Amino acid sequence: MSGIDVGEELGARAAQARALALLRIRSRALAVVITPAAVAVVLFAAGAQGHLGGPVWDGVRWAVLGVAVVVLLVAAAVAVSVARARPAVSPTVPVAEEGAPDLYRLVRDLADRLGVPAPSAIALTPDCDSWLEDRTHRTHSGSGSGSGRKTTAEAKNTAPVLVIGSPFLWWMRVAELRAVLAPVVAGTDSSAHPDIAAARRFVRGLDAAVADGAAPGRGALRGAPVTFAGWVARLLLRACREHAAEMERCVAATASMRAQGVDYALRIAAQEQVGLAYAGWDRLLTRVALPAWRMGRWPSRLDAGVVSALTELSRRDRLADGFTSRLGERPACDLLEEPGIADEATSLLAARLFHGGPAESGPDWAPVDWQQYPDEVVDRKWRTEAARLHRVLDAMGVPPASVADPAVPTLARVMEHLAGPGGPGEELAAGIGAAVARDDAQAPAPGPAQQPASAAGADPLDLWGPDPLPLFPLQPPRTGTELLADHVAAMVCCAAVDTAGAAPGLDWLDGPALLVDGERRADLAVPVLSLVEDGDPDPLRSWLAEVGVRSDKPVRLV
Repeated sequence: MSGIDVGEELGARAAQARALALLRIRSRALAVVITPAAVAVVLFAAGAQGHLGGPVWDGVRWAVLGVAVVVLLVAAAVAVSVARARPAVSPTVPVAEEGAPDLYRLVRDLADRLGVPAPSAIALTPDCDSWLEDRTHRTHSGSGSGSGRKTTAEAKNTAPVLVIGSPFLWWMRVAELRAVLAPVVAGTDSSAHPDIAAARRFVRGLDAAVADGAAPGRGALRGAPVTFAGWVARLLLRACREHAAEMERCVAATASMRAQGVDYALRIAAQEQVGLAYAGWDRLLTRVALPAWRMGRWPSRLDAGVVSALTELSRRDRLADGFTSRLGERPACDLLEEPGIADEATSLLAARLFHGGPAESGPDWAPVDWQQYPDEVVDRKWRTEAARLHRVLDAMGVPPASVADPAVPTLARVMEHLAGPGGPGEELAAGIGAAVARDDAQAPAPGPAQQPASAAGADPLDLWGPDPLPLFPLQPPRTGTELLADHVAAMVCCAAVDTAGAAPGLDWLDGPALLVDGERRADLAVPVLSLVEDGDPDPLRSWLAEVGVRSDKPVRLV
């Protein structure tokens, strides 16, 4: 027996031991519930045999019986609440086998090589992660109910669903994806173990009951039992926390050991691609997708965009140099029959998860492809911010730069107001910050609650509520000075487009970009900050002269 086999066996035994510990907690909870009833049975049996007679013992017997009945009723109510609670399901895009036969074949071959059950289904998530998810809790009404007996459903477990991060499919090659999925698929072996599966369902049921107990919107009469059940479930979860965490750690370690025999050398290189994919995906979401989402548009090919973003990152980053040579190999998205449809579905889900939005497109929530992005997102963003800047200047009573035509917005007006040390930059920054907050508050925020009634109940996001679900902060809060700098830069870009023949563009890593003679100008931030923070217009005037921008010419706004 090799060292890996021994380690795998020890890890499996440790996971099973922790699962049994969790089930013992369930059994102890059941024992606490039936103890009053057992005492009552003993007392009545003793009375029937002529022992413990007299009015005092009769009173004790009936008191204990009353306590037993109350405890059993309360326990039954808690058990029903736990059984009816719906554990959260990760929002994903299901992948049917007829839509990805090659992907299913790859996963099943991988499971055969690992000697584990194959996942029951495959789904995609718009994130750089992959995991197994048990979705059989809806069929196990007794999970977490306190029953100590294993049901047939517990003994014959359905394999979990394999959830794959969609950026992996588009960026990774087929061999790399197989190597990355090996330790994940290896986890189906532990999921098939009846004790581990029962322990997981017990913990998930408790967790769902805690979430239900904390959910607002119930009346006092209806909410009290659910709140009490949540409190009991929370107590049990505290007792389970250490065992559950250690069980999952042992399961993960066992799966990793089992997978070491599959493409081990390739797994090391594939892990580098995981880190690269995460970096490119983060930049694509925060700097490219977020501006579109804020305008009611959602890029419909995010996964294809991540390939462009990572290719650009590989070109710029010396540490990533050479990764693009892999692009000649077969991409993992070729394992899908219609990758474009899958990309669009995951792109819409990403917009809903990270920003909030309805399940279907509409007038204020429309898809945009990458060819339309510069004109429909970048140019519109610049002109919207430039218009807001001039509205704030109007509200402050700032005079126009041209007395002859005061209604014409110009860049010169902005520069003249901000030029000079000690100028009113802070007042304008505060006004911009207030205007942005006011516009955000007044804008109709699309949310899952606005979806068609026919989709209600079938949408996994119903469990999460109508608010956006940022899995990580897409953008930190910006100060008034940062917002002002963005608005001044937008005004400069509008003037460059309207007076110097520049064009809006898209940088895959930095988002909206200004193109001059077909080349991106990335040197605008420094002169704008000199004007905004120091009141020094000379660096910006030099930049405008170099590009050929006329600050006195009118600019088109929205």
